[in-house]
Amino acid sequence: MIAENLIGFENIPQTIPHFCIESFRRNNKRDALAYKIGDVWNYISGTDVVEKIRRIAIGLSQLGVKAGDRIAIISENRPEWSLTDLAILSLRAVNVPIYTTQAVDQIRYILEDSGAKMLFVSGKKLLKHAEQAIQSVERIEKLVFFDSDSKPEGDNRSVTLTEVEQLGEAAGDSIDFEQLLSEVKADDLATIIYTSGTTGEPKGVMLTHENFVSNVVSISRGLPIRSSDRSLAVLPLSHIFERTVFYVLCSNGVSIHYCSSFDQLASHLQEVKPTIMTAVPRLFEQVYHKIVKKGKSAGGYKTKLFDWALKVGQEYWTAKDMHESVSPVLSAKQALASRLVFSKWRDGVGGSLRFFVSGGAPLSKKLSYAFWAAGIPILQGYGMTEACIVCANRPEDNKVGSIGTPFEGIEMKIGAQDEILIRGANVMQGYYNKPEETSKALDKEGFYHTGDVGYQDKDGHFYVTDRLKDLFKLSNGKYVAPLQVESLLKQSPLISQPVVVGSGRKQVGALIVPDWETLKETLKDEGIEAEGTREELCENPMVVKRVQKDAVELTRELNDYERVKRVYLLPREFSIDKGEMTPTLKIKRGVIDEKYEEAIDEICGN
Repeated sequence: MIAENLIGFENIPQTIPHFCIESFRRNNKRDALAYKIGDVWNYISGTDVVEKIRRIAIGLSQLGVKAGDRIAIISENRPEWSLTDLAILSLRAVNVPIYTTQAVDQIRYILEDSGAKMLFVSGKKLLKHAEQAIQSVERIEKLVFFDSDSKPEGDNRSVTLTEVEQLGEAAGDSIDFEQLLSEVKADDLATIIYTSGTTGEPKGVMLTHENFVSNVVSISRGLPIRSSDRSLAVLPLSHIFERTVFYVLCSNGVSIHYCSSFDQLASHLQEVKPTIMTAVPRLFEQVYHKIVKKGKSAGGYKTKLFDWALKVGQEYWTAKDMHESVSPVLSAKQALASRLVFSKWRDGVGGSLRFFVSGGAPLSKKLSYAFWAAGIPILQGYGMTEACIVCANRPEDNKVGSIGTPFEGIEMKIGAQDEILIRGANVMQGYYNKPEETSKALDKEGFYHTGDVGYQDKDGHFYVTDRLKDLFKLSNGKYVAPLQVESLLKQSPLISQPVVVGSGRKQVGALIVPDWETLKETLKDEGIEAEGTREELCENPMVVKRVQKDAVELTRELNDYERVKRVYLLPREFSIDKGEMTPTLKIKRGVIDEKYEEAIDEICGN
């Protein structure tokens, strides 16, 4: 069976540029790609997208790019990222994406390890950030700037993307783009994506066109994606999740709108009115807490109505999720809550959203039920750089708390130590220049060892409970899965970032960065006197006690040894710059344990 939007695609070469270009030509939508400059949305039609890809590819070939060359990109989300990516792949060259948040020493490592001969940079801001790394890598022959005004004067190795396009246009028919495209093969290396691991140096994951195309086809068969859909791309295209999603949506003829930063998200949602989009739990948590804060601050009957609607929604969708009978009275209450309260939630995300797909950390049940009650389904999914997108819930089979079932052609199973194993055409070829690491990750049967701990229920749905390397043992010998505990703590509007700690100690504790604005308002509303700087508030016993109250309450249903007994407040968020988080916002637990050793001893005991 082939997905409806991909009928006929089985007869074309199974490569990413073939799939995307065929879709752009076939659908030729006026708004195939869209981006905003100032107050104006600009649209690129399918025909113009293909022409831009052609000109960039030919221009790059004129600059000496050939099959197998490594070409790096460091840029925020914008059409140029995708156009350049598809042009690189059309030449059988290899795209090496770099996160905009990557540390300078990691940028240098990626450029040197991959052997990149060319680097695309969006503009002056990112050039300033990466300049030290760029200057030290002699192998780079050309710097190409998306923003024409960012090209340094007098730098012979710098060109603009416009100039690359002009080279392609000037070549005319002397270079046959269709011939170049025909030479791209399914087993060609398409990209090397460097994982932002929580320990050690980055590893370059090698993915072929077949890895991506198999994923495009299986996801297209598994999710109801329509060519009439609109999407909003807000997650970094340098990440495997959004990059794969782009290929999926592009191949299905979906209009793709770019959002270059989270600051623009609220306005873009109202203007684009997306029907499907991808996000991460952090986004849903922020949106949820803002909605709850607004609802509870309304006062009077409005707050009572809001609280009632939340309670009804939780009851209704808990029953639905557990396949319990729903009384006519509860159904009527849910319909009323939807009309009076939840309709405003739907309007907040544009009013047209059919579903979100969420990747990354687990999403709490409470939050999932709240969005579900609002008529905004969140389909939790699962993937990783080494295997693209592996599984997800479906609109008709959405089990809250699970990561769903595998997409067609992908095998998942639970191995030793409850580790999730994956096999399929989507799994990487290996780690670049790291044969020993590759042999550790891929077993003789072809299964990729994810390092994630989980289980499968009787209905075939998989669940992730934690990372093998993140599990820690208390001094009493009990093992704790911190990820699950943290997902519970994030339900509190007072908590912005929690890190559960206690390895080798007597009990579990949590380092917590509060949501300072909400915390201060809560303290005021509850008559708790607390003044001073953030640092002073972190030392205030009344403030600590108030946050601790939420932590204790939210973990009450866990086993006694898993419950958070005490918390330690921190004035500032964990950051990439301080080495506490990866570019994909994963906590580096080893760094945290070492940096806050005394605080952990204080709340967890020796």
